[in-house]
Amino acid sequence: MSDKIKFDLEFPILSSPAFLYQYLSTPDGLSEWFADNVNSRSDVFTFIWDDSEEQAKRIGYKTNEKIRYKWMNDEDEDDVYFEFRIEVDALTKDVSLIVTDFADEDEVDESKMFWENQIAELKHTIGA
Repeated sequence: MSDKIKFDLEFPILSSPAFLYQYLSTPDGLSEWFADNVNSRSDVFTFIWDDSEEQAKRIGYKTNEKIRYKWMNDEDEDDVYFEFRIEVDALTKDVSLIVTDFADEDEVDESKMFWENQIAELKHTIGA
């Protein structure tokens, strides 16, 4: 069991689940908003930023609903991952993106801010 704290953030997104899913699940989509460049080989995604590179493994997905990744450098922590989940309100048909992530206790606020910035970039990218 890790010492990291799990948190969820919910963002309303004006988009269809299928359209949004492309930006969460493909190297091209992810490189539009999440990293400078993204490559994948099978289930391993390489995220490239200015001066760093991180690899994450896709450990689960359900097309147009959710996708879960695990940073390779967190290998020893089985229960740590980050996930994008798309929820559609049954009545209003409003689409929400729920981001689940883990952070050390003293980094939770920073991590939430990171995701808020990233999702703002995503919304800008897809015109939501």
